[in-house]
Amino acid sequence: MSQALHSTPVASACRPNAAVCDVTVIIVSYNTRLLTLQCLRSVLAETRHCSLEIIVVDNASVDGSVEAIARQYPGVTLIANHENRGFAAANNQGLRLARGRYVLLLNPDTVILDGAIDRIVAYADQRPELGIVGCQVLQDEHTVQPTCFAFQTPLNLLLSFSGLSRLWPRNRWLARPEMGWWARDSEREVDVVSGMFMLVRAAALRQVGPMDEGYFVYGEEADWCYRFRRAGWPCCFAPVARILHVHGGGQSTDQRSVPMYVQNQKSVLLFNRKHYGRAAYYAAKAVYVGAMLVRAAAWGMQALLGRHAARHQVRQATAALRFHLLGTEPAK
Repeated sequence: MSQALHSTPVASACRPNAAVCDVTVIIVSYNTRLLTLQCLRSVLAETRHCSLEIIVVDNASVDGSVEAIARQYPGVTLIANHENRGFAAANNQGLRLARGRYVLLLNPDTVILDGAIDRIVAYADQRPELGIVGCQVLQDEHTVQPTCFAFQTPLNLLLSFSGLSRLWPRNRWLARPEMGWWARDSEREVDVVSGMFMLVRAAALRQVGPMDEGYFVYGEEADWCYRFRRAGWPCCFAPVARILHVHGGGQSTDQRSVPMYVQNQKSVLLFNRKHYGRAAYYAAKAVYVGAMLVRAAAWGMQALLGRHAARHQVRQATAALRFHLLGTEPAK
């Protein structure tokens, strides 16, 4: 279902018959009712200068998200999917309706701070060569989350899984996968802008095209940024705006579900095969197989010694090995 955006006393709404507005905010929700409502409140309360349209694409939530959003925010354009179509496909549904000079992909577990949308649009207006812009993300009042990262090439995967990037976080070569030397307090052109807050210039989007729906979840932001960069539209991080990531640390490897753990690796392999070729695909797969063998053995020893949390890690590693060696994916 879809409804026209209404005006609010705080944010300036895009008129229903307007051909263009400043920003189209797209939020993909999946069983995040309370978080999505909080996010929407912050978008409207903290955006005072840009005209907005807001599109929420719900991926078949069962927690009452659709009903709550429709009731509390009748001016939001709401697309209710009957199945979970994945992150890329859901965003593309919103992109097809977008009328903004910019499109902002925004995670539902974020809170807009200090006029962040107004600030990032003003910055992007001054940098017309940029295709995608990200902002500073806070985990809490005092901690900046290290968002943005390098493309996950086989070499960067090896540096990450070997632990070298964490042992020498200030080394610009060894720590390049996560750019550990950088405090996220300065402007920088980056490989990948994190998808939790991704401002995309509509003119660049028309040239590059939508997200690749071959990625169900994970990897789509890296693929998109790669394509923007290839088309001559740089991706940039700018700490001129800030948001709060309510789940700031994200899920740890310990907590991530087994299907999502495998899906992440599947997406990285897809990225390498698509953009770097078969050799990179098999090199990345080899890194994963080696890393999972080591982890399965190490976590297995910890499980035998009575560390119950290690059992989940063993399941993750063995499921990943089955996927890489046998092509078998875990049930979702």
